[in-house]
Amino acid sequence: MSKSENLLVSLVFSIILSFVIVFLVTSLLVKNGLLSSSITQKWLKDYAAEGFVYAMGTENRYFTQTLPKESKPPKFSSILIQFATNLRPGDPRSLLGSEIPGFALYDAEIYIAGKGTDYSTLPIESTPPIYEILRDSKPSEDNKENNRIENPETNIREVVHLYHSHSYEAFKSLSNNGTYNSSNPETNIIAIGNLLKKDLEERGIGVSHDTTNVGEELKAKNWGTGNAYVLARESVKEVLAQKKEITYLIDMHRDSQPRKVTTINIENKSYARLFFVVGKEHPGYERNLQAAENLNRMLEKKYPNLSRGIVIKRKNEGNGIYNQDLTNNAFLIEMGGIDNNMEELVNTSEAFAEVFSEFYWKTEDTKTVNNE
Repeated sequence: MSKSENLLVSLVFSIILSFVIVFLVTSLLVKNGLLSSSITQKWLKDYAAEGFVYAMGTENRYFTQTLPKESKPPKFSSILIQFATNLRPGDPRSLLGSEIPGFALYDAEIYIAGKGTDYSTLPIESTPPIYEILRDSKPSEDNKENNRIENPETNIREVVHLYHSHSYEAFKSLSNNGTYNSSNPETNIIAIGNLLKKDLEERGIGVSHDTTNVGEELKAKNWGTGNAYVLARESVKEVLAQKKEITYLIDMHRDSQPRKVTTINIENKSYARLFFVVGKEHPGYERNLQAAENLNRMLEKKYPNLSRGIVIKRKNEGNGIYNQDLTNNAFLIEMGGIDNNMEELVNTSEAFAEVFSEFYWKTEDTKTVNNE
């Protein structure tokens, strides 16, 4: 290769490298600050562990001895492409994931897989447009005054706050003549929240239940359903400020997966299955993950396969936080699916309340022993 050709190749390479550096600086460093958290959260999570082992092996070959014999070092060109475009050469999912609705689920992390759980059966969020949610809604003038049940019938101290970021998630079987009404609290997830509140209180656990019509509240603020978790955050923070004894948050949803995915038979009794969702985009997510894992383990022991497992989500697969940064014991639970009937939901509510009460009282006993 002649000297002029070498210069041309060097020039082209320099231009490409300059574009890559400018892209990284403008899109990442300026936006997030030159922080180690920016690197660990945005960059390092996207690259295979083998690549880092090879990088360390350039300085010390000892590290590469742990790799399989068939393993090969990543191509420098592939690394450049991935840094510059966030596309993974050889993985078409990275190209399609952000373009096809629902396809981004491939990047969620299945932490615990229950029976039948894989990437095709992960929970699907309901995100209908506001006009569809409010189609059959009859706004209540005193909605804001009556949107919480304040435990009027008991003197049990409230330690659990139960709410529904997507209160408009309804069940087909609860609707009249198959009419799908998202705003009716007798046919949507609020009805199942009422069941769980009752079941928990019967076991000595006080519950504050937020029955806000989220669709109406979003409409009043001229917000879309994408702001549902932001809206919920406002009310949850208000409750936590007013009721200092509340240490558990339960955001109850229902899945959009079909009946065959969300139903299980246990000892000749039909149940609507559960799924735990944990957001990873906040520093203390491990504590919520541990709480979900402990509760999931207890459920599996008493009601095998009732839980579909635990999935961890980042921001590119959903909200990413789900307000779980507000307490160390925050749960987002998918209770059943769109096709489950009331009998199945009642059975699941009772089963979950039974196990949750054991989980709660066991934790309280541990706190008492430690304080002594």
